Amino acid sequence: MTSIDIGFTRLRTAAGRLVDGYGRVDRFFKRIFKGLLPKGLYARALFIIIAPMVILQIIVTFVFMERHWNTVTRRLSAAVVQDIAAVIDLRKGFPQDRDYAELRRIAQERLGLVVDFLPVTELPPIGPKPFFSLLDQALSEELRKQIGRPFWIDTVGRSSLVEIRIQLQDVVMRTFARRNAAYASNSEIFLLWMVGTSLVLITVAILFLRNQIRPILRLTEAVESFGKGRDVPNLRARGAQEVRRAAVAFLEMKARVERTLEQRTAMLAGVSHDLRTVLTRFKLELAMLDESPETEAMKKDVDEMSRMLEAYLAFARGDAGERSEPTDMAAFLDELKTDAERHGRWAAVQFHGYPVATVRPHAFKRCLANLVSNAARFGSAITITGHRDHRYMTITVDDDGPGIPPNRRDDVFKPFLRLDDARNQDEAGSGLGLAIARDIARSHGGDVMLGDSPMGGLRASVRIPV
Repeated sequence: MTSIDIGFTRLRTAAGRLVDGYGRVDRFFKRIFKGLLPKGLYARALFIIIAPMVILQIIVTFVFMERHWNTVTRRLSAAVVQDIAAVIDLRKGFPQDRDYAELRRIAQERLGLVVDFLPVTELPPIGPKPFFSLLDQALSEELRKQIGRPFWIDTVGRSSLVEIRIQLQDVVMRTFARRNAAYASNSEIFLLWMVGTSLVLITVAILFLRNQIRPILRLTEAVESFGKGRDVPNLRARGAQEVRRAAVAFLEMKARVERTLEQRTAMLAGVSHDLRTVLTRFKLELAMLDESPETEAMKKDVDEMSRMLEAYLAFARGDAGERSEPTDMAAFLDELKTDAERHGRWAAVQFHGYPVATVRPHAFKRCLANLVSNAARFGSAITITGHRDHRYMTITVDDDGPGIPPNRRDDVFKPFLRLDDARNQDEAGSGLGLAIARDIARSHGGDVMLGDSPMGGLRASVRIPV
């Protein structure tokens, strides 16, 4: 192996380790921020914009506070303490100035300090410190470093002045200095400017993102409505180029699906008409024959063919052309109860919550009727229960029949399938009842599930979003 091959091998190994390390870091941050990150696109986009801005502001503020503001304040405080030390030295050099008039004049005119000399007493007790005591820290440090005498300072009592008392050997020198001479007071303006500009930028970002995400939300609502079999009126391609392309693609797909459904419905209508014509001729020819066991059997076969044809057409058509509208589901359940009692079955109905939901009435009634008729075929007692909350409407049909084994419950939804050893075994059936029910439920954005009933039989549950 040449040196070039060895170099490429090491390079691939390093690249593999780098990719593996990046994957570990990515998984680590995903585990940490999994429950903290927002779920919606609008909230995530705002987070992507605001988070770097806040981090940048924090970094800039820290650098400014730590380097500029802190350094400037300490240097200004050092200059004020130097002036005070100079006044102390001047006092030592002019002992003939008993009333210190000349010294006070020089301090005020040349140094900007108001100096007074008090009798020797104990210094006042230390007062409360401000929350952010950078000036107190800087002055205290410089006084200890340059003068080295007992002192007392007050940076809170007078907003524009700083009072400093230093205990000398025979007097206490009290000095008033301008606050802005020892403190970088324009820092608050800088902080306010940063906060103000950040709020302006965040407001602009919120308004901009709202306009950009609104077309995505409309497209999402349109897709959900179309998936539930509802109308999608006045949807136009708006927003960014990618969102427009997605909206145009959805509108084209919607037109193709509707055109396919129309063609299928027209074809099925023609097939239904032709087959029904043939069955009608059979019935007329049988009616003209003499009554006999053979003709009775043939009539039953023709009736069974008619029922099977209607079931096949209902399954293939799926009532896709029906419009959705608000429907009183409690009234639906009462009608189903009446139908079950008409066939000699005991039935009970309950509904909890607001009973109105937006569905395709005839299709959804067929879905529930198939479940109730399936329960009535194999059970003697039926309980129909409806429940609606802010997200879903659930309707359960319980019976006391033999039920279906858990491992066969998915099979009964297959078209034209009838279980030999289960409740779906029926010579007059087509094996499409549950398949049609699930197809209608899924066209509403929901589903049909089977489970064990408290009554001992089967529980069929229909859940659709509201």
